[in-house]
Amino acid sequence: MTAQRRLAAILACDVVGYSRLMERDERGTLERLKTYRKDLLEPLVSEHQGRIVKLTGDGMLCEFASVVNAVTSAMAIQQALAEHEAETPEEERIRFRIGVNLGDVVCEEDGDLYGDGVNIAARLESIADPGTVVVSGTAYDHLQGKLDGGFTLLGDLRLKNIERPVRAYRVETDASASGAALPPLPAKPSIAVLPFTNMSGDPDQEYFADGLVEDIITGLSRVNSFFVIARNSSFTYKGRAVDLRQVGRELGVRYVLEGSIRRAGSRVRISGQLVDAISGHHVWADRFEGNVSDIFDLQDKVTESVVGAVEPSIRLEEIKQARMKPTDYIGAYDLYLRALPRFYSMTREGFADVRRLTNEALSIDPGFTLAKALGAYIRSLSVSQCWHEPDDIRVAVRMAREVLADARDDPTSLRFAAQVIAYSAKDYETALDTIERSLLLNPNSAQGYTGSGWVNAHSGRPLVAIEHFHRAMRLSPVDPEKGIALSGIGMSYLMLERYEEALTWGERALREMPNYGSSHRVVIMALVKLNRPDEAQAAARRLMEAFPTYTLALQRQINPWRDKVFAERYVEALGIAGVPE
Repeated sequence: MTAQRRLAAILACDVVGYSRLMERDERGTLERLKTYRKDLLEPLVSEHQGRIVKLTGDGMLCEFASVVNAVTSAMAIQQALAEHEAETPEEERIRFRIGVNLGDVVCEEDGDLYGDGVNIAARLESIADPGTVVVSGTAYDHLQGKLDGGFTLLGDLRLKNIERPVRAYRVETDASASGAALPPLPAKPSIAVLPFTNMSGDPDQEYFADGLVEDIITGLSRVNSFFVIARNSSFTYKGRAVDLRQVGRELGVRYVLEGSIRRAGSRVRISGQLVDAISGHHVWADRFEGNVSDIFDLQDKVTESVVGAVEPSIRLEEIKQARMKPTDYIGAYDLYLRALPRFYSMTREGFADVRRLTNEALSIDPGFTLAKALGAYIRSLSVSQCWHEPDDIRVAVRMAREVLADARDDPTSLRFAAQVIAYSAKDYETALDTIERSLLLNPNSAQGYTGSGWVNAHSGRPLVAIEHFHRAMRLSPVDPEKGIALSGIGMSYLMLERYEEALTWGERALREMPNYGSSHRVVIMALVKLNRPDEAQAAARRLMEAFPTYTLALQRQINPWRDKVFAERYVEALGIAGVPE
């Protein structure tokens, strides 16, 4: 009898970390796996009209006539195993990874299966994360509208020993996703740049390594063909030993760039490696060396190399537009890099340091617009946070207008200036034009979209603001400063008089960032408008405990709203809740 060909749904399954489990407890692992095969795997495969083709030491290969049955069986297996292992210590748990493919197979006389249909299922299983199910594009196409679970596109994957790329999707089961919504992969090449390791042996050089990485992120972000995760989300992984595939899942990206920076005297060495976060394979690795005076050229080389490795078809002209040399004075640039971590601290003391460091940088290079823009922005934001000095509003506006005159092609400077012009100068049309140009120059800036959200909210465009705040959160899905965007959404819903939604977003914002004053005010106004006076008064007391110098008179002075009717309602609600005059 000759071998037969047929179309079949193939399920490939194995145990994650099987060798490690066997080393820890060989007898116990074998007994548990034997029990699970008898009590879980075999019954669930049979229940879904499948057959076990063969068992391996730590896995199995199954055949189904229906791809719906194959994937339903796979989901049931993962759910059942997760429930049975829930009380087992994490390091001792048996966890499966499963791949499902619909394809042509060759069936031998003994019932064994061969061919690409089997090979692709096995390769998909090998790249699946623990507890998950990954399906091929052919399987996915037959599942539409037939399963309750969702799917996350993983893209066209290059699988070992498979000549053509294979489109793949992750099935979002309860067992794998744990109820958390993971961001889907964008259609364009997507990348996250993790903080580089400081190899200098000097903890004081940490700011230098972080600043260079931030500039590399900015350079990649300015390539329109890319989707780049924002600095704030990437830096949540700083100092952690991470699984790059898990990082890719959490941030919703295909590629992750990691590396190290060593600075010794005037010499700098940058080492980087680019990893496909889906397959775990290395795409590119290289090393760059030069003098501190060549630092901008080194950043350009890293950016160009990464772009070329991920998407060689991107035109050189598009890569060149990412280049930016903010100053000719390395000393001024060094001071700016020192200011950044103090800025991100979002504290009164941190902002005071930013004032001092940017002032020093500008004393070296008065034309360093990036330092000037940051100095303007922290003065404007200090007013909102009640950390301001007497002349801050006037100085912030002057500095921001100087930035507008000098920095037509620097998206970060334009973004800072736009927010100052809207909030402190109340020149809404100029602010809108400026933030639009910033986003055109850097379409991947989460902070740009957050800034745009606030500029549009202040300018009386709450619907656009909400859209841009949501875009910011996708670009920076695990941002420790997400509360700023959440607060903006709440404020926009206040403007739309949708107070229940405003309260929901305001409370979320407070949970994320309790030290952000705007969030307190969103909650207070929403509670007043929902006729919940006791809760509104309690919220006002919490605001005054956090910002004891805040008053209604200050709010009227800084009123950033183009919509004067809303501005009056806003101050009135705060007064009703008990904020002092």
